[in-house]
Amino acid sequence: AGWFRRLLHKPKPSSVESLKSNHSASSSPSSSSSSSAKSSSSSPGTSLATSSISLSPVSAVDISASDSPRWDKNYDVCICHSEGDMELVEELVSYLEGQPESFRCFLQLRDAAAGSAVVTELCDAVQNSHCWVMLITPGFLQDPWCRYQMHQALAEAPMANGRTIPVLKDVDRKDYPRELRNIYYIYMALKEKSFRQIRDTVMRYLQGLCQSSTKRME
Repeated sequence: AGWFRRLLHKPKPSSVESLKSNHSASSSPSSSSSSSAKSSSSSPGTSLATSSISLSPVSAVDISASDSPRWDKNYDVCICHSEGDMELVEELVSYLEGQPESFRCFLQLRDAAAGSAVVTELCDAVQNSHCWVMLITPGFLQDPWCRYQMHQALAEAPMANGRTIPVLKDVDRKDYPRELRNIYYIYMALKEKSFRQIRDTVMRYLQGLCQSSTKRME
């Protein structure tokens, strides 16, 4: 897959308006396919179980239309990760940005404003993104900034609603953060399959967002 070799030198979008004009001319994306993910679900004090979930298909919605609520935020996805997982995250970002929907990803080392405070950038990234991918690895669990960003995302959307997407890699289920144990996670065994699951989850959220907006207008 050629996207594994891409280097991320994509400039930060100058404005949401320019993105609107670029995407409004594109064709409507096809509906995302159903996917299965090894997932955890438990309430505090109970053991963490692993099960398979199937996501129901969502009818095709043009998430790139100029009036789509997708453009209400600067980014579709914010990637929260430890510095040691940068190579894997670059591959994920390259994959998402290379999709027909051209997902807009926030990558801290690439998109954070030079000279700004770390806390400010992390909070802004969470608030200005539709979805948050938490790449939970041993490095993530040891990084206080990763946990801080995780808590900011949970505070932004405490009921999850598909916006928080935990991705578990090289971490035992018993070490899965307790704060996320009411949210199904994607278990990264096969990288390419996990990337597709992440893409489908983001797509499903954005399509649902557009559908809800259309119903309110009716």
